[in-house]
Amino acid sequence: MPDHSAGAGQDGIRAAIVAAAARFAFSATPRLDAELLMAHALGVERSALLLGHDGPVPAEFAALVDRRAGQEPIAYITGSRGFWTLDLAVGPGVLVPRADSETLIEAALARFAAAPPATILDLGTGPGTLLLALLDEWRNARGIGIDRSAAALGWARRNAEPFGARAAFVQGDWGTAVTGSFDLVVCNPPYIGLDEALSPEVVGYEPGEALFAGADGLADYCRLAPELRRLVAPGGAAIVEIGWTQAEAVGDLLRAQGFAVDLRRDLGGRPRALIAA
Repeated sequence: MPDHSAGAGQDGIRAAIVAAAARFAFSATPRLDAELLMAHALGVERSALLLGHDGPVPAEFAALVDRRAGQEPIAYITGSRGFWTLDLAVGPGVLVPRADSETLIEAALARFAAAPPATILDLGTGPGTLLLALLDEWRNARGIGIDRSAAALGWARRNAEPFGARAAFVQGDWGTAVTGSFDLVVCNPPYIGLDEALSPEVVGYEPGEALFAGADGLADYCRLAPELRRLVAPGGAAIVEIGWTQAEAVGDLLRAQGFAVDLRRDLGGRPRALIAA
Protein backbone atom coordinates (compact mmCIF):
# COMPACT_ATOMS: atom_id res chain seq x y z
CA MET A 1 0.00 0.00 0.00
CA PRO A 2 1.18 3.58 -0.60
CA ASP A 3 2.77 5.27 2.39
CA HIS A 4 0.62 8.27 3.31
CA SER A 5 2.35 8.95 6.62
CA ALA A 6 3.69 12.41 7.39
CA GLY A 7 7.09 12.98 5.88
CA ALA A 8 6.87 10.21 3.30
CA GLY A 9 7.11 12.77 0.50
CA GLN A 10 10.09 14.40 2.14
CA ASP A 11 11.84 11.04 2.41
CA GLY A 12 11.27 10.38 -1.28
CA ILE A 13 12.64 13.77 -2.25
CA ARG A 14 15.69 13.34 -0.03
CA ALA A 15 16.40 9.89 -1.45
CA ALA A 16 16.09 11.21 -5.01
CA ILE A 17 18.53 14.03 -4.25
CA VAL A 18 21.07 11.60 -2.77
CA ALA A 19 20.79 9.31 -5.80
CA ALA A 20 21.17 12.24 -8.21
CA ALA A 21 24.20 13.63 -6.37
CA ALA A 22 25.89 10.23 -6.68
CA ARG A 23 25.77 10.64 -10.47
CA PHE A 24 27.49 14.03 -10.34
CA ALA A 25 30.96 12.96 -9.22
CA PHE A 26 32.49 15.24 -11.88
CA SER A 27 31.05 18.29 -10.10
CA ALA A 28 32.67 20.18 -7.22
CA THR A 29 29.17 20.58 -5.71
CA PRO A 30 27.17 17.42 -6.45
CA ARG A 31 24.70 17.77 -3.58
CA LEU A 32 24.05 21.42 -4.37
CA ASP A 33 23.52 20.56 -8.03
CA ALA A 34 20.95 17.93 -7.12
CA GLU A 35 19.14 20.27 -4.74
CA LEU A 36 18.97 23.03 -7.36
CA LEU A 37 17.52 20.62 -9.90
CA MET A 38 14.95 19.32 -7.44
CA ALA A 39 13.91 22.85 -6.45
CA HIS A 40 13.58 23.73 -10.13
CA ALA A 41 11.46 20.64 -10.82
CA LEU A 42 9.23 21.43 -7.84
CA GLY A 43 8.94 25.11 -8.77
CA VAL A 44 10.19 26.29 -5.37
CA GLU A 45 13.21 28.12 -4.00
CA ARG A 46 16.04 25.94 -2.73
CA SER A 47 15.46 27.41 0.75
CA ALA A 48 11.94 25.95 0.77
CA LEU A 49 13.37 22.59 -0.22
CA LEU A 50 15.90 22.68 2.61
CA LEU A 51 13.15 23.50 5.09
CA GLY A 52 11.44 20.21 4.23
CA HIS A 53 9.24 20.53 1.16
CA ASP A 54 6.70 17.69 1.04
CA GLY A 55 5.16 15.93 -1.93
CA PRO A 56 6.10 13.37 -4.57
CA VAL A 57 9.25 13.55 -6.66
CA PRO A 58 8.31 15.38 -9.88
CA ALA A 59 8.31 13.18 -12.97
CA GLU A 60 10.56 15.64 -14.84
CA PHE A 61 13.33 15.40 -12.24
CA ALA A 62 14.84 12.30 -13.88
CA ALA A 63 15.29 14.10 -17.20
CA LEU A 64 16.96 17.05 -15.47
CA VAL A 65 19.34 14.66 -13.72
CA ASP A 66 20.19 12.99 -17.03
CA ARG A 67 21.07 16.37 -18.54
CA ARG A 68 23.33 17.25 -15.62
CA ALA A 69 24.94 13.80 -15.77
CA GLY A 70 25.93 14.74 -19.33
CA GLN A 71 27.73 17.73 -17.72
CA GLU A 72 25.37 20.37 -19.07
CA PRO A 73 25.72 23.48 -16.87
CA ILE A 74 23.17 23.77 -14.10
CA ALA A 75 22.37 27.32 -15.22
CA TYR A 76 21.42 26.13 -18.70
CA ILE A 77 19.14 23.46 -17.24
CA THR A 78 17.34 25.75 -14.78
CA GLY A 79 17.51 28.80 -17.07
CA SER A 80 18.94 31.16 -14.48
CA ARG A 81 22.04 31.99 -12.48
CA GLY A 82 22.35 34.14 -9.37
CA PHE A 83 24.89 36.96 -9.61
CA TRP A 84 25.36 39.66 -6.97
CA THR A 85 21.79 40.81 -6.18
CA LEU A 86 20.21 39.48 -9.38
CA ASP A 87 18.87 36.25 -10.82
CA LEU A 88 19.90 36.40 -14.47
CA ALA A 89 18.22 34.42 -17.24
CA VAL A 90 20.82 32.42 -19.17
CA GLY A 91 20.92 29.63 -21.70
CA PRO A 92 22.78 28.25 -24.70
CA GLY A 93 24.87 30.84 -26.53
CA VAL A 94 25.84 32.91 -23.51
CA LEU A 95 28.59 32.70 -20.89
CA VAL A 96 27.34 31.62 -17.47
CA PRO A 97 28.10 34.31 -14.85
CA ARG A 98 30.77 33.30 -12.32
CA ALA A 99 31.02 34.26 -8.68
CA ASP A 100 34.64 35.36 -9.28
CA SER A 101 33.33 38.19 -11.46
CA GLU A 102 31.66 39.73 -8.41
CA THR A 103 35.18 40.95 -7.60
CA LEU A 104 34.64 43.59 -10.31
CA ILE A 105 31.42 44.76 -8.66
CA GLU A 106 33.15 45.07 -5.29
CA ALA A 107 36.03 46.97 -6.90
CA ALA A 108 33.65 49.37 -8.65
CA LEU A 109 31.66 50.08 -5.48
CA ALA A 110 34.87 50.82 -3.58
CA ARG A 111 36.32 52.98 -6.38
CA PHE A 112 33.16 55.11 -6.66
CA ALA A 113 32.12 55.09 -3.00
CA ALA A 114 32.27 58.88 -2.74
CA ALA A 115 30.45 59.69 -5.98
CA PRO A 116 28.66 57.04 -8.07
CA PRO A 117 29.26 57.09 -11.83
CA ALA A 118 26.55 58.52 -14.06
CA THR A 119 27.49 56.45 -17.11
CA ILE A 120 28.67 52.85 -17.41
CA LEU A 121 29.92 50.84 -20.37
CA ASP A 122 30.08 47.04 -20.21
CA LEU A 123 32.26 45.55 -22.95
CA GLY A 124 31.43 41.90 -23.65
CA THR A 125 28.28 42.15 -21.56
CA GLY A 126 27.03 38.58 -22.12
CA PRO A 127 23.63 38.31 -20.40
CA GLY A 128 24.13 41.81 -18.96
CA THR A 129 26.01 40.46 -15.96
CA LEU A 130 28.21 43.35 -14.84
CA LEU A 131 26.15 46.23 -16.21
CA LEU A 132 22.88 45.18 -14.60
CA ALA A 133 24.47 44.37 -11.24
CA LEU A 134 25.96 47.87 -11.17
CA LEU A 135 22.76 49.58 -12.30
CA ASP A 136 20.97 47.77 -9.49
CA GLU A 137 23.43 49.34 -7.05
CA TRP A 138 23.40 52.83 -8.58
CA ARG A 139 19.78 53.67 -9.34
CA ASN A 140 20.57 57.00 -11.04
CA ALA A 141 23.16 55.60 -13.43
CA ARG A 142 22.63 54.63 -17.07
CA GLY A 143 24.65 52.20 -19.12
CA ILE A 144 25.34 50.48 -22.40
CA GLY A 145 26.28 46.85 -22.90
CA ILE A 146 28.24 45.75 -25.98
CA ASP A 147 28.59 42.21 -27.28
CA ARG A 148 29.43 40.57 -30.61
CA SER A 149 26.91 37.81 -30.01
CA ALA A 150 23.28 38.33 -30.98
CA ALA A 151 22.35 35.36 -28.78
CA ALA A 152 24.02 36.91 -25.74
CA LEU A 153 22.30 40.24 -26.34
CA GLY A 154 18.96 38.47 -26.48
CA TRP A 155 19.51 37.24 -22.95
CA ALA A 156 20.83 40.66 -21.86
CA ARG A 157 17.73 42.48 -23.13
CA ARG A 158 15.50 39.99 -21.37
CA ASN A 159 17.35 40.52 -18.09
CA ALA A 160 17.30 44.30 -18.53
CA GLU A 161 13.52 44.64 -18.80
CA PRO A 162 13.12 45.81 -15.16
CA PHE A 163 15.70 48.55 -15.77
CA GLY A 164 13.77 50.24 -18.58
CA ALA A 165 15.62 52.95 -20.49
CA ARG A 166 18.54 52.92 -18.07
CA ALA A 167 20.12 49.98 -19.91
CA ALA A 168 20.74 49.80 -23.66
CA PHE A 169 22.53 47.16 -25.71
CA VAL A 170 24.44 47.31 -28.97
CA GLN A 171 25.90 44.51 -31.08
CA GLY A 172 29.50 45.30 -31.90
CA ASP A 173 33.18 44.50 -31.56
CA TRP A 174 34.43 45.86 -28.25
CA GLY A 175 34.49 49.67 -28.11
CA THR A 176 34.24 50.24 -31.85
CA ALA A 177 30.45 50.23 -31.57
CA VAL A 178 30.26 53.34 -29.35
CA THR A 179 31.50 56.90 -29.28
CA GLY A 180 32.09 59.22 -26.37
CA SER A 181 33.44 58.37 -22.94
CA PHE A 182 32.08 56.84 -19.74
CA ASP A 183 32.68 57.30 -16.05
CA LEU A 184 33.11 53.55 -15.60
CA VAL A 185 34.03 50.89 -18.12
CA VAL A 186 33.84 47.25 -17.04
CA CYS A 187 34.90 44.24 -19.03
CA ASN A 188 35.16 40.48 -18.60
CA PRO A 189 36.83 39.50 -21.88
CA PRO A 190 37.83 36.05 -23.10
CA TYR A 191 41.17 35.22 -21.45
CA ILE A 192 41.67 31.46 -21.78
CA GLY A 193 44.63 30.25 -23.84
CA LEU A 194 43.83 27.85 -26.66
CA ASP A 195 45.82 25.02 -25.07
CA GLU A 196 44.40 25.42 -21.56
CA ALA A 197 42.31 22.53 -20.26
CA LEU A 198 38.69 23.24 -19.35
CA SER A 199 36.02 20.99 -17.88
CA PRO A 200 33.61 19.31 -20.33
CA GLU A 201 30.69 21.30 -18.94
CA VAL A 202 32.43 24.53 -19.97
CA VAL A 203 34.09 23.67 -23.26
CA GLY A 204 31.25 21.41 -24.35
CA TYR A 205 28.44 23.91 -23.83
CA GLU A 206 29.50 27.53 -23.35
CA PRO A 207 30.42 29.64 -26.40
CA GLY A 208 34.11 29.38 -27.28
CA GLU A 209 34.23 33.01 -28.46
CA ALA A 210 33.48 34.08 -24.88
CA LEU A 211 36.27 31.90 -23.47
CA PHE A 212 39.33 31.71 -25.71
CA ALA A 213 41.69 34.54 -26.67
CA GLY A 214 44.64 33.28 -28.66
CA ALA A 215 47.52 31.06 -27.64
CA ASP A 216 48.30 32.97 -24.43
CA GLY A 217 44.83 34.30 -23.60
CA LEU A 218 45.94 37.91 -24.11
CA ALA A 219 44.67 38.62 -27.63
CA ASP A 220 41.61 40.61 -26.56
CA TYR A 221 43.48 42.59 -23.92
CA CYS A 222 45.86 43.78 -26.63
CA ARG A 223 42.89 45.18 -28.53
CA LEU A 224 41.09 46.51 -25.48
CA ALA A 225 43.86 48.52 -23.85
CA PRO A 226 44.07 51.26 -26.54
CA GLU A 227 40.26 51.47 -26.74
CA LEU A 228 39.95 51.89 -22.99
CA ARG A 229 42.14 54.99 -23.13
CA ARG A 230 39.55 56.61 -25.42
CA LEU A 231 36.47 55.31 -23.60
CA VAL A 232 37.31 56.24 -20.00
CA ALA A 233 36.23 59.78 -19.13
CA PRO A 234 38.55 62.09 -17.15
CA GLY A 235 38.39 61.07 -13.52
CA GLY A 236 36.83 57.75 -14.47
CA ALA A 237 38.13 54.19 -14.37
CA ALA A 238 38.13 50.89 -16.21
CA ILE A 239 37.85 47.62 -14.30
CA VAL A 240 38.90 44.51 -16.18
CA GLU A 241 38.70 40.86 -15.18
CA ILE A 242 41.85 38.77 -15.66
CA GLY A 243 42.99 35.20 -15.36
CA TRP A 244 44.91 34.71 -12.14
CA THR A 245 48.30 34.46 -13.92
CA GLN A 246 47.77 37.51 -16.12
CA ALA A 247 48.08 40.47 -13.74
CA GLU A 248 51.57 41.51 -14.84
CA ALA A 249 51.03 41.09 -18.58
CA VAL A 250 47.66 42.87 -18.69
CA GLY A 251 48.85 45.50 -16.25
CA ASP A 252 51.76 46.31 -18.59
CA LEU A 253 49.33 46.75 -21.51
CA LEU A 254 47.26 49.19 -19.47
CA ARG A 255 50.24 51.10 -18.11
CA ALA A 256 51.51 51.51 -21.68
CA GLN A 257 48.30 53.50 -22.31
CA GLY A 258 49.04 55.85 -19.44
CA PHE A 259 46.85 54.21 -16.80
CA ALA A 260 47.76 53.76 -13.16
CA VAL A 261 46.84 50.16 -12.33
CA ASP A 262 45.62 48.61 -9.08
CA LEU A 263 45.01 44.91 -8.44
CA ARG A 264 42.00 43.34 -6.75
CA ARG A 265 41.91 39.71 -5.59
CA ASP A 266 38.94 37.35 -5.47
CA LEU A 267 37.68 35.52 -2.38
CA GLY A 268 40.24 32.78 -3.00
CA GLY A 269 43.05 35.34 -2.81
CA ARG A 270 43.87 35.08 -6.51
CA PRO A 271 44.43 38.09 -8.79
CA ARG A 272 41.07 38.70 -10.47
CA ALA A 273 40.59 42.31 -11.54
CA LEU A 274 42.65 45.33 -12.54
CA ILE A 275 41.49 48.90 -11.93
CA ALA A 276 42.89 51.30 -14.53
CA ALA A 277 42.51 55.00 -13.83
